[in-house]
Amino acid sequence: MFFNGDSSTRKRVDLGGRSSKERDRKKLLEQTRLERNSRLWVKQQNAAAVKIQKWFRGTKAVEAEHSRVREKFHGTYGKCCQNVDRHCFGPDSEFFRQLLFFFNAKDSDDFTILVETCRLLLQNVQDSGDIVSLFAGGDYSTKHALVEYRVKKLSFACIWAIYQNRKQLKDQLVMMPRDSSITATLLLEAVVLLIDPKLPWACKVVGYLLERNVFALFREIVITGKENMRNDSSIRNASPLERILALVISHVGQKPCVCPTIDLQWSFSSQMLTIPLLWRLFPNLKEVFATQGLSQHYINQMARCMRNNTYVLPSDLSVEYPGHACLLENMLETAGAALSHAECSFEMAIDIAAVTTFLLQALPPIKSSSPEIRPSSTLDEDDMALPDEMEIVLNEDLEHKIVHAMHSRFLLQLTSVLFGEITMVSGSNHERDDKEVAAIGAACAFLHVAFNTLPIERMMTVLAFRTELVQVLWNFMKQCHENKKWPSLPDQLSYLPGNAPGWLLPLAVFCPVYKYMLMLVDNEEFYEQEKPLSLKDVQCLIVILRQALWQLLWVNPKVHNNSVKLIKNTSAYSGNPIESIKQRVSLAASELLSQLQDWNNRRQFAPPNDFHADGVDDSFISQAVIDGTKANDIMKQAPFLVPFTSRVKIFNSQLLAVRQRQGSHGVFTRNRYRIRRDHILEDAYNQMSALSEEDLRGLIRVSFINEFGVEEAGIDGGGIFKDFMENITRAAFDVQYGLFKETSDHLLYPNPGSGMLHEQHLQFFHFLGTLLAKAMFEGILVDIPFATFFLSKLKKKYNYLNDLPSLDSELYRHLIFLKVQMNLLEMSCWEKWGH
Repeated sequence: MFFNGDSSTRKRVDLGGRSSKERDRKKLLEQTRLERNSRLWVKQQNAAAVKIQKWFRGTKAVEAEHSRVREKFHGTYGKCCQNVDRHCFGPDSEFFRQLLFFFNAKDSDDFTILVETCRLLLQNVQDSGDIVSLFAGGDYSTKHALVEYRVKKLSFACIWAIYQNRKQLKDQLVMMPRDSSITATLLLEAVVLLIDPKLPWACKVVGYLLERNVFALFREIVITGKENMRNDSSIRNASPLERILALVISHVGQKPCVCPTIDLQWSFSSQMLTIPLLWRLFPNLKEVFATQGLSQHYINQMARCMRNNTYVLPSDLSVEYPGHACLLENMLETAGAALSHAECSFEMAIDIAAVTTFLLQALPPIKSSSPEIRPSSTLDEDDMALPDEMEIVLNEDLEHKIVHAMHSRFLLQLTSVLFGEITMVSGSNHERDDKEVAAIGAACAFLHVAFNTLPIERMMTVLAFRTELVQVLWNFMKQCHENKKWPSLPDQLSYLPGNAPGWLLPLAVFCPVYKYMLMLVDNEEFYEQEKPLSLKDVQCLIVILRQALWQLLWVNPKVHNNSVKLIKNTSAYSGNPIESIKQRVSLAASELLSQLQDWNNRRQFAPPNDFHADGVDDSFISQAVIDGTKANDIMKQAPFLVPFTSRVKIFNSQLLAVRQRQGSHGVFTRNRYRIRRDHILEDAYNQMSALSEEDLRGLIRVSFINEFGVEEAGIDGGGIFKDFMENITRAAFDVQYGLFKETSDHLLYPNPGSGMLHEQHLQFFHFLGTLLAKAMFEGILVDIPFATFFLSKLKKKYNYLNDLPSLDSELYRHLIFLKVQMNLLEMSCWEKWGH
């Protein structure tokens, strides 16, 4: 078949791809879409241009109308209101209709007219004494809508005028002026007059001001006036601005007031209470706010928003004055008055605790000025120091006010109201109600954050000995333990997940407080009077602590303790808060359990195996030898969880490994020392105290110098070092030397007055422990008779440390090091001697 030239008769061949018609169709659709979007964009541009032109023309028309009405006003009433009389304030007058229409706060002439209007208003009210008839004429009921509208606009115009001209009026804003004709005073006094609670329109006017976010304007006014405030006694008098604030906040929440509820972001608590040291400026306002109804309303309002994470604060004034810190300081200064009120409710205390907890979380930790006890005293000095980026930035005065606000009276009042209705009955048959759980959760959440943020030396004594905190927490924990059911407390700390263990928060507070109590009670109180807890309860507490500690360190650890430092800033709560609180609880529980073990060693009231975890097996022992494992971390932080026989196996394995690594060093060594026998401790300290850990693991050889200064014959192949160790320990532990003293039953304990005899007594204690560890490492003391005396007289020495509260804290730390060495020595001798 030949092609005849007609394309319509040509046979199409399907090549398996898209046809040209399909490609052309898609191209056409895309082009159409682009054209449609282009036309739409042009249409939107034209519409926007028309709106802009209308707005511009409308603005010009309004400005022209303002100018026309202003000129008419000047012609009728005068440029300085010289033609105004009391009839001009009536409902039939054009005075306010024209003034409120054209008024511009930035126009100097308009501002002058408004000031003169306020002066005439105050003068007429003073003369007649009736402001209602001045605005409404003879019948207020028929003219109330017009009168309320004018009063609203006039009140806000006065405040807006002060706000717009606050920099020019900065010296007249926050103080009581001596001359009542001052500009700012006239405007503010007029507002005070217009919102008098006795007036029929007062509530509606205040509601209108609140809807216009008047507290945000007042905040800027106060801050401007505060910066230029003169240091004189006039601030002690109630200024007009202070009286306006007192009148406005008194409307909220007070019956029969019907003021609208505004967004908390623009409320008095968010705007005004975030001004630094507000009550120093307005002492009279503080008394008004501290009344039961007002403080309860605002604190409850803050608590509801904080629980819902909807609380928004204005921008911080500066780095030294963060909004959270200012709000906390101002709230705490009045919270004491609210808590001390006879009608203070349980719900009020819950709200105060919730708000305080929320605000404390946002603060950086405040350093303590005194080296007293802290909840994590086992941390190294490097761990206790804060990094540079976490240094305190709060203003010193503000910081002092916050710390001082957490005084004993506030803590007593808060815990008294929270725990006032909680029954002290203990036992598994006692059912916990919602109020008890809420009180425990609120108290623990507040105190946990307070311990992490504030210096606790001011709080510990009050909490431990003047409140029922320990007893209430113990009854709660004991009931939960016996019932095997811990209620969840996630609502009290918003950053904790709902699946957080219920015992986490109570232990975080109970452990440091009870540990502080044990440091101050004596033997008679603890053993005989069984205070603060009975010995049976202490035995139950040991089980609770052991189980919790084993759960945190072995069963469900997130990170190893030796690889993570404690989180000292609350900003960490946004990262991994659950791990932060778990780590704090593990440290506090291990410290308390170690302290209870010391009390049990002194006079046994619980079986030793109560301190031992149930999960220590061969797998645990094999891991404990390896650095960085969970088992190794437990051996460092809580060795009492591991039975003594298991610790001996772990120690011998580690000792054997170290000896094998050191075996390649050979018998020759550079560490040779010449020691005078009559100055053995001083010479040994001067020559050996600077040895590194590697040198201590190596060979140490000693040669003695007699009283004539001649070196004694002999080569130290080990025997002379044994003689050296026997003589130096006898010299150091001799009561005549002054490092130790002897009890009536011939037991040794550290001499609290050793510093008066030896200037380097702390270093001697540390060095003595180092030498004993070295001797133990080489197995020297195991084979000599002195070890019997040493173990029988000294292995109980450290049990007397808690009987010596007068010991210096640094001395105590060195003695703890010596205690560790004693434990190691006892472990090395146990298998051969059966001690």
